[in-house]
Amino acid sequence: MCRAVLESGADQKAAESLNDGIVYLMAIPYILGAVTFYFIYLRFFKKQG
Repeated sequence: MCRAVLESGADQKAAESLNDGIVYLMAIPYILGAVTFYFIYLRFFKKQG
């Protein structure tokens, strides 16, 4: 379905939406990993002062 939408070229808005969805799906794991490591850093490596 993705290939058919992109190859047809008839609906440019659908192709842009599909590309945005792919970018979100790629970015979410990196964001979750960064937040997780940030909290681990705060928990274990922050000075107890």
